[in-house]
Amino acid sequence: MTAFLGVAQSLGGRRWVGPGPGDDRMAEALAQATGLAPPLARVLARRGVAAADVAGFLAPTLRGLLPDPLSLRDMGAAAARVKAAVTGAERIAIFADYDVDGGASAALLITWLRDMGRQATLYIPDRIDEGYGPNDAAMAMLAADHDLIVCVDCGTLSHGPIRAAAGADVIVLDHHLGAEELPPALAVVNPNRQDEAGGLGHLCAAGVVFLLLVEVNRQLRATGRQGPDLMALLDLVALATVADVAPLVGVNRAFVRQGLVVMARRARPGLRALADVARMTSAPTPYHLGFLLGPRINAGGRIGQADLGARLLATDDPHEAAALAERLDQLNTERRDVESAVRAAAMAQAEARGLDGPLVWAAGEGWHPGVVGIVAARLKEATNRPAVVIGLEGGEGKGSGRSVSGVDLGAAVQRLAAEGLLLRGGGHRMAAGLTVAQDRLEEAMARLGDLLARQGAGTGGAADLRLDGVLMPAAATIELIEALDTAGPYGAGAPAPRFAFPDQPVRHLRRIGENHLRITFGGGDGTLEAVAFGAFDGPLGPALEAHRGARFHFAGRLEVNDWGGRQKPQLRLEDAAPSAG
Repeated sequence: MTAFLGVAQSLGGRRWVGPGPGDDRMAEALAQATGLAPPLARVLARRGVAAADVAGFLAPTLRGLLPDPLSLRDMGAAAARVKAAVTGAERIAIFADYDVDGGASAALLITWLRDMGRQATLYIPDRIDEGYGPNDAAMAMLAADHDLIVCVDCGTLSHGPIRAAAGADVIVLDHHLGAEELPPALAVVNPNRQDEAGGLGHLCAAGVVFLLLVEVNRQLRATGRQGPDLMALLDLVALATVADVAPLVGVNRAFVRQGLVVMARRARPGLRALADVARMTSAPTPYHLGFLLGPRINAGGRIGQADLGARLLATDDPHEAAALAERLDQLNTERRDVESAVRAAAMAQAEARGLDGPLVWAAGEGWHPGVVGIVAARLKEATNRPAVVIGLEGGEGKGSGRSVSGVDLGAAVQRLAAEGLLLRGGGHRMAAGLTVAQDRLEEAMARLGDLLARQGAGTGGAADLRLDGVLMPAAATIELIEALDTAGPYGAGAPAPRFAFPDQPVRHLRRIGENHLRITFGGGDGTLEAVAFGAFDGPLGPALEAHRGARFHFAGRLEVNDWGGRQKPQLRLEDAAPSAG
């Protein structure tokens, strides 16, 4: 494949891949048939959207995309049991994971139950003392005082703990990969059960919980009773979908698109308070959910009190929300400091071990288990390989892994657990968690590398940079960005369009802080400002800073900069290459 603009190796070490002649013809035909701006038509054409489907794609609706909840196994039984618990004034407990998806899932149920005049007990395990998912002691304790336990974003592999919940019914609402044998719960609603074939594996746990509430409301209507307004809950579903890096395809597009509209109303006290401490001054976007709100909610589970995020999302008290948001913001700052130290040590260890295999991994004594997943994501991004980072303590390692497109890490980790090389392990395609005895660490990682190599991990170098075409600076207008936004939301499984600006001179350049870069490029027909975050963590920043009048091809994603209340186009600069011209 010919490198786009001749860039076989950019400053970031990547080959640029652009649209081919066939893509150009499809985009041109789509633009002619629909009257869309050519850059937008190009984006839609690359996604395979036909002219007849453009209107529906650009305006995804929940009515048009929401699947029938009963298409998921055990959904009918789960919804009937929740309905019975509510109408019968039974005692309900919610056992949730400590991340954003778990917290949002719990908040969905708590909010819905509160609107029905019912309360629920929230239980979120401590990451360090209890680990991920249900445990025997907690489930037995909850069963002693409750009639129904609902496990959200966990439980699919929790055979023993669910068995320990004697005397209470247990429902599992999850999305992590299931084993051949399901736990002894009343219902296990999970689109990633091995016997599911409904094509809903892209849902996060909050999406599954939302479908459950749709079905419970439907069953309530059949008895002449009206359930709470579910559309008002879509801000929570959108937050979880983006933060859990669920693919933005199918109904997930509608969840996020409409959830952002709900969030913009600032009606939920917790999200309003969190947006304020994160200094969000514009309407929420997937970027805000994934990089400003999500990390702060996760900070409680990572290095603080596990239930802070769920409590923030569920509260209807503005004063409690403000206090929780401030605490989470503080914890997030602490988390960044801890992460930075672990990241440097993990990268040094991984480099010493070698970065050319199918798996990049690192393990260290005392590494905080709350940041190993973030550090694994950084290693994955830097190497384009699946990565696992493990914190060791007391002869045992607790770790987290992140994968690359086309490599199912969760299935490989689950197989390792089945083979006895791990004490525990599970997850989904792009992320997994594991616990391993320290004396079997090397053996386990070698076996995991072998399993991933069979899926093709490690066969490539740095990831290709895929581009949707070329633009000149003057073409990057607010109107174009707004048109491109209609094809969103963008995120996992639906990357934002990326454009190249070829053969551009540097007009102005300055550092922002220690690692970031702001640059203005262009000529007499127009200029464009760009910002490159973390530019000095690699070769991009130093090379551009020492440009000495050279011209460059620039590549990145367009966005609106509304700093100071004035909107102007901006390029989120991701890569650059010297121009041969």
